[in-house]
Amino acid sequence: MTSSSSASNDAQSFTENVTESLRADALMEEDVAWSYEVDGERDGDQFDRSDRAALRRVAGLSTELEDVTEVEYRQLRLERVVLVGVWTSGTVLDAENSLAELAALAETAGALVLDGVVQRRDKPDPATYIGSGKAIELRDIVIETGADTVVCDGELSPGQLIHLEDVVKVKVVDRTALILDIFAQHAKSREGKAQVALAQMQYMLPRLRGWGQSLSRQMGGAGSGGGGGMATRGPGETKIETDRRRIREKMAKMRREIAEMKTGRDIKRQERKRNKVPSVAIAGYTNAGKSSLLNRLTGAGVLVENALFATLDPTVRRAETPTGRVYTLADTVGFVRHLPHHLVEAFRSTMEEVGDSDLILHVVDGSHPAPEEQLAAVREVIRDVGALNVPEIVVINKADAADPVVLQRLLRIERHAIAVSARTGAGMAELLALIDSELPRPEVEIEALVPYTHGGLISRAHAEGEVISEEHTGDGTLIKVRVHEELAADLAPYVPAATR
Repeated sequence: MTSSSSASNDAQSFTENVTESLRADALMEEDVAWSYEVDGERDGDQFDRSDRAALRRVAGLSTELEDVTEVEYRQLRLERVVLVGVWTSGTVLDAENSLAELAALAETAGALVLDGVVQRRDKPDPATYIGSGKAIELRDIVIETGADTVVCDGELSPGQLIHLEDVVKVKVVDRTALILDIFAQHAKSREGKAQVALAQMQYMLPRLRGWGQSLSRQMGGAGSGGGGGMATRGPGETKIETDRRRIREKMAKMRREIAEMKTGRDIKRQERKRNKVPSVAIAGYTNAGKSSLLNRLTGAGVLVENALFATLDPTVRRAETPTGRVYTLADTVGFVRHLPHHLVEAFRSTMEEVGDSDLILHVVDGSHPAPEEQLAAVREVIRDVGALNVPEIVVINKADAADPVVLQRLLRIERHAIAVSARTGAGMAELLALIDSELPRPEVEIEALVPYTHGGLISRAHAEGEVISEEHTGDGTLIKVRVHEELAADLAPYVPAATR
């Protein structure tokens, strides 16, 4: 009797569970249908439930390193990571390209990418970035792969970081923190290190966390055992308030130091402008080949590495056009999609090389799956640093490895573009000729017979002007040159009377 009663109860319980499940499904269907159409109108772009709910595995994320020594170096601080992205707009290829770039960033930072998943949503979940149910699925992937870190393809709020870590039980890092980590590894100069430290503190300030009692541990006050006297008693600061105050003080100090270091570079830049030396800035996406191009044009010997953000400290080198005009060529830090706001602010003084230049060589990787996106991302940062009015030449690098159809499309879309290969040297002569034609030209044409005792004026004419003809006579050097007004005034006393 007892057993039959128990069986009956079990059957009833099973029926109730099935009914509840069906009711929940029906409510969910109703909810989805309601959100999809309100008063007969579409409520924005909607996704199929199956697509929306799926964590899509992204294959082929690993970007194998070619340099063995670089591999050995990165083994020293290897982390095993799983990547996760939220696909809110664009095509599935766009989402996978973004995650592939995140994989390259992770490997540049020294991580081993084990797996990558993308979830399709209207917008990231405000609590856990991917939603609580998908966070549990992500935890299963982490356990399955043996990962110790999750890297998210976006900037997470402090709350999202905390909640996602609570579910997946491993460290969670967002895209901004990853880029900051790469910058910290690659900064070599004192100014570069200071700029990275400032950006890291700006990022860290709203994300300070307290554990246990440290959130509310208070400092100061005689009652707490300190030696304070009158007017010092009271609750004092909590530990987290003290940390925030110290970070703000360090940030203020760091900004003063960066401003002082900027002064030295400003003086050099002003000296070049006083001498009327044109300046060219190489800007572009990270790993597009900017340093390789600088080396090819000037023989500078700057570090070239198959890694993202290998160059952080600006390098300025002297170069000459085919006609003998002298100009400076500056290699700058690479850009990337969604470059963290803190980094743009911290590196603003370095990026001024771009804003103060006479010409920008905008380098883009022609072999990249989405070169147009790279161009758009770089132009967004160029706009942020106020360099919109500077003439631009789009240099499509790695033409030897690019799809000819992609090359033709870029050359057709971009008005001022040229395809080159910094590795093989193809197109370099044409690029030099294009630079020569685009650089600002001196406005005054003058012919002067300069005595041999004033050879310094001839040297300045070659360095600051454009020599049209030069002839050595018995009375001195007869030179015809285009120069700026200041040098024209210095040459005026030697203009032959017949030509005045």
